[in-house]
Amino acid sequence: MLVDVVRTQGGQAMPASLYALEDSQTPSYSLPGDLSVDVAIVGAGYTGLSTALDLARRGVDVVVLEARDVGWGASGRNGGQINPGLKFGPDIVARDLGPDAVAFSQGAVDRVFEIVSDHAIDCDIRRGGTLRAAIDSADIASIEALAREAQRHGIEMHLLCARDMASATGTDRYAAGLLDPAGGQLNPLKFVRGLAGAATELGARIFTNTPVSAASREGGRWLLRTPRGQVSAKSVLFATNGYTDGLVPGLRRSLLPVFSSIVASRPLPHHLAERILREGQSLFEIGTVTTYYRVDARRRLIFGGRGRMRDASGPGAFPSIAAYAERLWPDLRAVGWEFGWNGRVALTADQYPHLHRIEDSALACVGFNGRGVAMATAIGRELARLLIDDPSHRPILPVTPIRPIALQPFWPLGVGPALAWARLRATFLR
Repeated sequence: MLVDVVRTQGGQAMPASLYALEDSQTPSYSLPGDLSVDVAIVGAGYTGLSTALDLARRGVDVVVLEARDVGWGASGRNGGQINPGLKFGPDIVARDLGPDAVAFSQGAVDRVFEIVSDHAIDCDIRRGGTLRAAIDSADIASIEALAREAQRHGIEMHLLCARDMASATGTDRYAAGLLDPAGGQLNPLKFVRGLAGAATELGARIFTNTPVSAASREGGRWLLRTPRGQVSAKSVLFATNGYTDGLVPGLRRSLLPVFSSIVASRPLPHHLAERILREGQSLFEIGTVTTYYRVDARRRLIFGGRGRMRDASGPGAFPSIAAYAERLWPDLRAVGWEFGWNGRVALTADQYPHLHRIEDSALACVGFNGRGVAMATAIGRELARLLIDDPSHRPILPVTPIRPIALQPFWPLGVGPALAWARLRATFLR
């Protein structure tokens, strides 16, 4: 059953980005007053909306409360890469989380494609594969070891030599590469808004510009206070990731909210588009400084990495990132950059996503470490089962206590110099 919602004007606008230009609709729905529901979700990104989608499919009365707009955070601003797996290789993941977690994380990409297909979401999705790019001998050893692990776990991956990488990327920067054909790409803002539309069609209610200022237990239920009314719920999911605030005690201090920055070129001329990832691959370089890129459906190069540790936007906002791209392909200087933006991703100390139980009827799931497009989407089914108290279900992630990171409030002071040194090494010493 479709639920009536009220469209409102105002609220905090989406951050400037290429995606916001391509999908300029910013629906805003106002909480009509006090509500009583089965499940309330805080955060309208991939985690919250995929969970709401699965709950609504099961007939659960669910609302999503979003402080700004659908996809305002990393879900609407990321690089658009749908990468399989977790930060570590399958041997380490199997040791730390179990073999089911290996299969789940590798198959998370398939869940994204399944949702897009089932709900006819128009988001420029394409399965061109994920390329890991190696620059030096240490990187080569790393991807060769990963290829052997993948083979042991029955995961398809293909090693590429320097000549193959040059053919795939149009640059001779790389000494080797590893292709995971399961990976893909999409327009992240279109996808997250498509998730919201699909969940709404199944009966979920999504209220934007509705920040939750307090969460407490009263009479065996959760009470979430907002400027527009109160929501009473049997259970709650906190899905705020890189924009986690002080709502849940200790949760913000358990994460490192690192900025990821992106520049987007003007549409590439055909001769250049034919050189750079012409098969639709997404690529990320392995190493200390994260660099990643793809060519989108309109032939724009979407090129990202770690930039300044504060909000910034505009085509000239991240000169070191643009300069590195132009080093790879000097012809880009004649093309030019049209957009630049950034946003926060949540890192964890152990580089795994974290699942926390709060008292006996609330969950928090955060910390996707740059792998959120696939993992945060796929985890929705898991979280839905836990929120409706399926006693037979063993979660794919371990339920752990919230552990604040030592000296976490001072993270920006250390990140800047570390990135500068790593970028210097990458530019001049390799």
